[in-house]
Amino acid sequence: MRITRYLSGQIVTAMLFIVVSMTCVIWLSQSLRFVDLIVNRGLPIPSFIYLTLMLMPTWLSIVLPIAAFAATLFVYNKLTNDREMVVLAAAGLSPLRLAVPALLVAVATTLAGYLMTLYLVPMSYRGFKELQFQIRHNFDHLVLREGEFRSIGDGLTVYVRAREDQGQLAGIIVHDQSSPKKTVTLVAERGALVTTPEGPRVVMANGSRQERDTESGRVNVLYFDRYTVDLGAMREEVQRTFRDQNELFIDDLLYPTDRITDPRNFDEYIAEGHQRLTAPLLALSLTAIGVAVLLSGEFSRRGQTVRIVSSVVLAGIAEAMGLGSKYLAARYPVLIPVMWLAVLGPFLIALLSMTRRRLRRRGPAPAVA
Repeated sequence: MRITRYLSGQIVTAMLFIVVSMTCVIWLSQSLRFVDLIVNRGLPIPSFIYLTLMLMPTWLSIVLPIAAFAATLFVYNKLTNDREMVVLAAAGLSPLRLAVPALLVAVATTLAGYLMTLYLVPMSYRGFKELQFQIRHNFDHLVLREGEFRSIGDGLTVYVRAREDQGQLAGIIVHDQSSPKKTVTLVAERGALVTTPEGPRVVMANGSRQERDTESGRVNVLYFDRYTVDLGAMREEVQRTFRDQNELFIDDLLYPTDRITDPRNFDEYIAEGHQRLTAPLLALSLTAIGVAVLLSGEFSRRGQTVRIVSSVVLAGIAEAMGLGSKYLAARYPVLIPVMWLAVLGPFLIALLSMTRRRLRRRGPAPAVA
């Protein structure tokens, strides 16, 4: 029992370090996709961080099995180099018994993976897509940059020559061609962008309003001291009518309906549902592969470089089989059992190899002539 707690603690500690490191790398690389929301939409930094953190369950569902495998390799190789694993084996512990701590951590990782894929991933990804949609269609985060023509909505363009220190705007042009019957151009010396509960507005001072009838070509000019353009009124009410696969829960994926997607996509959705069920099991398979390879044969003083490389290659093949079987099942639904076999097969083979070695050690000694 103490040995199990000791080895499990070592694996969990290493795994936490790997998970944090890999998650930070993924977060930095993926967050670059949303930099335009800061530059072009003026999204506040806290909102940007909150938006990217909502993808965390999706990243963790991918990272956890790999982290469990990497932590197992690190700990078992370290213990072997320190001769601790040799002492445990000399004490009569079989490879299967030595693998129990790693397999317990893998079981816990699998349960955490199911929590991610079955609940947290669809819930957080749905919130992410909703927030992203609102940001892209919300003018409250609009930033008017100096010397740039900004397109807002359908047919509305805003230009600002300069922004002053106190937020005032100088040299404003607003061109509205949203109506097919007329085009409106407003030019003002000064103004400001004001946010109201009804939406953002551009308040213009000392300017003119030119309205041109597209049919007759007639132009009407109005000079004003103060004029307000309601940008919120220019915005069309747009609602999301389509949900991504990552936003759907397992029931919607395994039993898709016409309300969710086109019937031609049913096979693809069903394959995605089974992927949600099989992906967490990779933690068991990858960990079992790593332990089985490291504990195979006799311990060598020359190190375990060959075994580590072999386990990484076998784990990569198992990962590729898990991903590739999904695409085959999406095209040929009859191959859905292959998805389960591709994930559980390596685990059972690794478990059998450790068990068979234990049985051989327990066999009778050869007779001496």
